[in-house]
Amino acid sequence: MARFVRSSKYRHVFTPPQKTEEWFNGVRVSKTAWEGSDYVAASTSKFAMCWGTAGGGAVAVVNFSDKGKLPEGDKMPIINGHKNPVLDLAWNPFNESLLATASEDGYSKIWKIADEGLTESLTADDAVQSLKGHRRKVGTVAWHPTANNVLATSSQDYTVKLWDIEKGEAKVTLDGPKDLIHATQWNRDGSLLAITGKDKQIRFGDPRTANFEASWQGHDGVKGARVLFLNDGKIFSTGFDRQSSRQYRVWDPRGDTSKPLVSVNLDVSSGVLMPKYDYDTSILFIAGRGDGNIRFFEYTGEDKLIYPLSEHKGVPYKGGAWVPKTGCNVSENEIARFLGLCEPKNAVIPVPFIVPRKSDLFQDDIFPETADGVGEPSLTLAEYFDGKNADPKTVSLENGFVRKERPAEEPKFEKKEEEELTPAQLKAAYEKAQNRITYLEAELQKRELLLKEANISF
Repeated sequence: MARFVRSSKYRHVFTPPQKTEEWFNGVRVSKTAWEGSDYVAASTSKFAMCWGTAGGGAVAVVNFSDKGKLPEGDKMPIINGHKNPVLDLAWNPFNESLLATASEDGYSKIWKIADEGLTESLTADDAVQSLKGHRRKVGTVAWHPTANNVLATSSQDYTVKLWDIEKGEAKVTLDGPKDLIHATQWNRDGSLLAITGKDKQIRFGDPRTANFEASWQGHDGVKGARVLFLNDGKIFSTGFDRQSSRQYRVWDPRGDTSKPLVSVNLDVSSGVLMPKYDYDTSILFIAGRGDGNIRFFEYTGEDKLIYPLSEHKGVPYKGGAWVPKTGCNVSENEIARFLGLCEPKNAVIPVPFIVPRKSDLFQDDIFPETADGVGEPSLTLAEYFDGKNADPKTVSLENGFVRKERPAEEPKFEKKEEEELTPAQLKAAYEKAQNRITYLEAELQKRELLLKEANISF
């Protein structure tokens, strides 16, 4: 019996091989990352990545024009402004000169990057803003998709905070998670935020209420879950089952969440899945840490909801980032571009996804008006926190899109000075540290005694 093949204009998407001259070679891969972070963040002209250094806390910024071998050692300018490793990073969608970083040191910081990139290294004093409020490691940063100067962060203190980056103030703090938060994700207009983490729960709601509207168990495994919002308001999640099978699921967050609408096991592997949803084409891309393939699917919202298209096969990727749509080559019918971080090659490798067409004319059926990389907010920070919502601004790519070099209004940062601790506060902090050391020493002695009784040496 002949097998029916579903028709799709994206069925023949392919990824042309990239010559090594097109790679960014000589990168220093960080050994530390959050399960919800992918080491790399891309703007329309640059990428930033967690940079491997002896002391940690470093970030490199590379222009797309700087292909080939990157400078070595001290010749490579970096941001070295955190005391501990950087776990996540993200470019401001409305001002590509601003980069947010999250670190194990408990801070999220904002950096201003010149159009030409880094010409010299930056230190902690060069941060235009330091966001202090989390009590433990900051694991993720996520800019609001329509409101200016709003940033969401999540932390090992099991909270999510919404920040006014100009004033350096947390406007909202959300509690609820009982364990590490792996990932945070806004919906398209920023009216909702979804998170998931080690407690296996998916939570979502309007974060301005300081509460999550609903929560439910997403995946049975505790490792590396992710969430995305789809065009129709449904939620797409990736994670693991009890047998370590990697899977994806689709949920109706305002319907029956006791079971998913779709649940598909992909394979058995330990690598965390890295999903990306393209609102313009409704294509779901799924890469995985340590995988050499990137699967892609089409979300229809009908029948089976998700249909497989094809997959890219290449070198293993430890992480990566997707270039905004306005940074893709429309004349080549490039609908997406992944910057894959390959640790064995010490390289960042561009992977373009191309729709083959014979005509040289603009293909409006695969390039609808896009909001991805437009660079203009729909709301001010004040309007957003007053309860307003707005769709993202969109542009046509038919005649080529030129992003504004500068936003209409540059943010005015009010940096908060670090407050010196009083003698009483210093004494309390010292006593707390001493108590912690005493506790750990006692635990270590117990462990050594147990090992000795079991006749185990080390």
